[in-house]
Formats: sequence, C-alpha cells, structure tokens
Amino acid sequence: MSSFFQQNINLENPKVLLVPFAKEYKTALKEVVFDESIWQYMSIFIENDADLDRYINLTLSERIEEKSYPFIIIDKETNSVAGSTRLGNINFHNKRVEIGWTWYGKKFQGTGLNKACKYELLKHIFEKMNFNRVQLSANIDNLRSQKAILKLGAKQEGIFRSNYIDQNGDKHDDVYFSIISDEWLDIKKKVYRDFALF
Repeated sequence: MSSFFQQNINLENPKVLLVPFAKEYKTALKEVVFDESIWQYMSIFIENDADLDRYINLTLSERIEEKSYPFIIIDKETNSVAGSTRLGNINFHNKRVEIGWTWYGKKFQGTGLNKACKYELLKHIFEKMNFNRVQLSANIDNLRSQKAILKLGAKQEGIFRSNYIDQNGDKHDDVYFSIISDEWLDIKKKVYRDFALF
C-alpha cells in the first residue's frame, strides 16, 4: 500500500470530524443508513444488515486496493456518525482527485454539515496534497445534489453519458463539476469564510 493510503487522515473543524472508514462504525452506521431516499441516486442500495456488511467490506477493500480513501463523517454537535464520503479516482501524476460517494443520514441533510465536510476535504487536497483539480459529480436527475455542489464553489463542466451502472444493471448519466487550484483561495474566502477562520 502506498504511503498516502497508509496515512491516518483526520480532518476537523468546529462542525465536523472526518476519520478513516472502519468496521468499528457499523453499529453507528446502522442508525442512519437504512433509508431508501439516501440511495435513490447511488449505484447501490442498503436495505438490511447483509447489504451494510457488503458495503463496509467493499468500502474497506477500496482503500486496500488503493482505489479510494473513505471517511466516516461525524457530526460534532451530536457526536454522531452522520454518513460517509471518499477521495477517489486519485491521479497523483496529474494531481487530480474526485470527492464523492457521499451520503448523509436524513437528519443531517440540510444542516450545513456537507459544506463543513467539503471545506476540510478541499483544504486538504489543495493545501496539503497540493493537487490541481477536484471533480465532483451527481446523477443527472439528482437536482438537489447538483445545486449543493454549485454552492460549494464548483463549476459545471458537462454530462458524462452512461457513466455508471447500478446494482440492478441500469445505466445512468452524471453531471460533472470541478474546482481547480487557481480558484481555491478566492472560493475559500467567499464560500467558506466561516470555516477559514479555523
């Protein structure tokens, strides 16, 4: 495993704590994961314990196989597991990465937690990893996520047709967005000024 994937990356601000994804969070995940609305626009569905076990194992294997670096999202206000996110499609030579595979339990949606989470990830990518490009995507029908991504300071780039196949074998289009390093300081001041103080 490369040194990046061996790191114990913890990211934190007054609202959110991101820690490496681990099996030990299964019980806490069960409190928020069994909601079909979360998975409506994802490639998987988690409806029972077997689905959750499969999801946990696949998520952990992605880090071992150096495909992605997954995080558990902890809401600091309630000290509760709120969901998960990842850094994936990491290209160290070209210094680009995708933030995605993100989901939140229903009670944590619309609370500002996503903005706090994305700030820590973007700051780490641009200021610690010194990457040039971050991309994000959303299912073409998921207008809520698309609006949320635009609010993060990202710019829409285009539509990737038949970009993924869900567990039922259905294909889906995605809308892609990006933030580049040349834009980061300005976005940090304008979009994340509340968090940039910390």
